[in-house]
Amino acid sequence: METITSRDNALLRRFRAVRDGKVEEAIFVEGLRLCAEAYLSGLSIEAVIYSDELGQKDKAKRILTELGSVCERVVPVSEALLATISYTKTPQGLVLLASRPEVDENEFKRRQLSNPLLIVMHGINNPVNVGAIMRTAEAAGATGAITTVNSSDPFSPKALRGAMGSAFRLPIWTKTDYGEVLAWCAASGIKTVCADAQASIAYTEMDWTGAKAIVVGPESTGLTPDEVAAAGAVVRIPMHGQVESLNVGVAASILLYEAARQRG
Repeated sequence: METITSRDNALLRRFRAVRDGKVEEAIFVEGLRLCAEAYLSGLSIEAVIYSDELGQKDKAKRILTELGSVCERVVPVSEALLATISYTKTPQGLVLLASRPEVDENEFKRRQLSNPLLIVMHGINNPVNVGAIMRTAEAAGATGAITTVNSSDPFSPKALRGAMGSAFRLPIWTKTDYGEVLAWCAASGIKTVCADAQASIAYTEMDWTGAKAIVVGPESTGLTPDEVAAAGAVVRIPMHGQVESLNVGVAASILLYEAARQRG
């Protein structure tokens, strides 16, 4: 069994580089549940590091055995060394490196059904929101997620924690251009829908049963007037009191679940 005694060990440096987004082809996964999701999703796992203390727990032993069946490098370390690579203030005892799920533009399009429901995240720069939206999208039956070039990486540690495994299963087309996405949707018969407080129809009045792509914009500014005008349809989410807008994750959830309700 491999032994690590220094924080300057090459494997620990590799983990920190991936954690900090310096290695594009790999992703950093932390925590028992999320590591189990990575295993169940069939990701190619490069290395696993766990704390000596966690390795004594029965539940952890089962997960470590499963990870060991698909990865040759499963290494125990002290709690102190694990803390040097953990993304959280309170280390969860288990981290792994895996290959980034590869879904290019063509593969994404190939995996869409005859009646897709997509979520398009344009300029969403908070990874927590990106993760939460992906989690809701999978739960509501969406067939894929799209992020534009200015959006947070859906495979960053914070986004992965928010998605809780949905990022491993939901087809994701990343780093796209807003105009390119809208053009592809139009050519594919997928109606793009965004929300705006001034829209003439409520989101419940929209027919969501056909192919749709819900478009949500930046947290602080929302979609620009030109971006709203470029969409195929615009709906409003009624609000009372002095509230001017909703959190983008909440707004996306409302629209996704109305689509899910109408679809069956």
